[in-house]
Amino acid sequence: MNRIKELRVAMNISQEKLAKSVGVTQGAVHQWEKGLASPAFKNLRDIATALGCTVDELLRDEAGA
Repeated sequence: MNRIKELRVAMNISQEKLAKSVGVTQGAVHQWEKGLASPAFKNLRDIATALGCTVDELLRDEAGA
């Protein structure tokens, strides 16, 4: 999910800080950003909150919009 990385970098948040906010490991955030894994549905709201966006905005690039 390149959108996570895009938003995270724009907010100057490290992978580690985002991981702590969401309750996952930094490795999980790395995997999401590289497209090796997708965040669990239950984490999407926490990711969006930490990045100051909506879940829709997070998923926008995944849907091809």
